[in-house]
Amino acid sequence: MIARPRKLAHLFAATAALPALFVVPAAAAAPSAPAPPAVVGGDRLGQSGVQVSPTAGAPALPGDLTGQSWIVSDATSGEVLASYNPHLRLPPASTLKILFADTVLPKFDRNAVHRVADEEIQGIGAGSSLVGIKENLDYRVEDLWRGVFLSSGNDAVHVLAHMNGGVQQTVAEMQARADALQARDTKVISPDGYDMDGQVSSAYDLSLFARAGLRNADFRGYCATRDAMFPGAVDKNTGQRGSFGIANTDRLLGKYPGLIGVKNGTTTNAGSTFVGAAERGGRTLLVTVMHPASYQKVYDETAALLDWGFAAAGKVQPVGRLVDEQQPGTDEPTGQAGGTAGTPAPPPHPSAPAAKASAAGSKDGDDGDDGIGVAGWLAIVVGASAGAGALVVLKRRTAAPTGDS
Repeated sequence: MIARPRKLAHLFAATAALPALFVVPAAAAAPSAPAPPAVVGGDRLGQSGVQVSPTAGAPALPGDLTGQSWIVSDATSGEVLASYNPHLRLPPASTLKILFADTVLPKFDRNAVHRVADEEIQGIGAGSSLVGIKENLDYRVEDLWRGVFLSSGNDAVHVLAHMNGGVQQTVAEMQARADALQARDTKVISPDGYDMDGQVSSAYDLSLFARAGLRNADFRGYCATRDAMFPGAVDKNTGQRGSFGIANTDRLLGKYPGLIGVKNGTTTNAGSTFVGAAERGGRTLLVTVMHPASYQKVYDETAALLDWGFAAAGKVQPVGRLVDEQQPGTDEPTGQAGGTAGTPAPPPHPSAPAAKASAAGSKDGDDGDDGIGVAGWLAIVVGASAGAGALVVLKRRTAAPTGDS
């Protein structure tokens, strides 16, 4: 289109008034790469291999550890005394019940009574550990929790999950709780820790869950209980309800001095995992060991690391820390959820750019022209910068659609 003389006169007058036309550099600067994400708990916890910073007089770590991942931390201060691949994502087995308890336990009065419906104990994975709950019988909430902590009963988990609104509702709440605790290695699929494709956690995250749970007096009491009586069936002849004894499957409880609990877990896929807390001299230490060479070694190695931790306290510099719970409304914490079992956590992906709007640029309506107003005509003007003598070519562009970033 050939511009009308009146318009071109105005346009050249406008451009001549500009002190320096928009100088376009010969080559656009490459965008700077984003800073690498920080590792939750400290950068050293993202490094492979053993991480420890001994000072004078510090004892040597046990030399025969076979766990694929482990961590020793102070439950009060959150300081990590030593670690080995603590963010490695692995199947957690029943240690995921720690997160289940931390999420659901505060919701129900321990003395409340619940009658179990048949559907509440259906759909439990084959080969699951069970405490022996029967349908159409009443159970106190505290009995159900003893079934969770002592017998690692998946039936008790499912009943409590149904009380909480259902299995899927509980899984969603567990994931939200993990996110709030900044447990970015954890993906929850089942509330009981039963082997499911894609369900993972880490030694670091399990320690976060245990630390949070131990702040609840009921949680602390249940995980420290060695044995209890559990309600049984009703005798058809007498009408009386019986009971039977259950014992905690934690092999260190009652054997390791000062052990509080917390939870063990073993499945075919996950191998053995154990989270243990012990108190000595006013100090509470947490040790999590995941996937050692054998079932018994998970206890032996936990005990050895607890011994080391109590001896090393005050003689090592922390290599990281257990982070605090993220408060609502704060910025997104470091780390990224998800991941592949048996692999370190990948760095978080940069946020995807906002999708561009599809609407066309609006016309400026100047004297009935075909959408090319002043901005469009300026786009075909070639001028010179008076200060630098640089040739500037202004490319034609239309107005950006609403919503462009």
